[in-house]
Amino acid sequence: MDRQQFIVATAVTLFVAFLLGWFASWLIHRMTRATRADLNELESMAQQLHDAEEARDNAVAELEEREAALSTRLAASEDELKIAMDGLTESRTEIEELRDYIEKRLARSRGGKT
Repeated sequence: MDRQQFIVATAVTLFVAFLLGWFASWLIHRMTRATRADLNELESMAQQLHDAEEARDNAVAELEEREAALSTRLAASEDELKIAMDGLTESRTEIEELRDYIEKRLARSRGGKT
């Protein structure tokens, strides 16, 4: 094999290797390419994800509204409780004062009779 034949054989070998690589690349790309059904499925999944995120956002907003309403009711109930407790304390003080007054009157009326 002389020099000219060696160069031609090498060029043919390299060209065949190039063609085999290109064919393998095309074949792999063809096999892994997304089909129309896959794209439709991906689009459907994206729409479902969007709907789920929207539903979650609505649920979070509703939860925050309910929490705010409950916080308001709790604050109002605590205020009412404080007012009731203050009234109860005043009533107890008044009852004690009345008991002391009655006991003094009874003691005075008993002391005055004897």
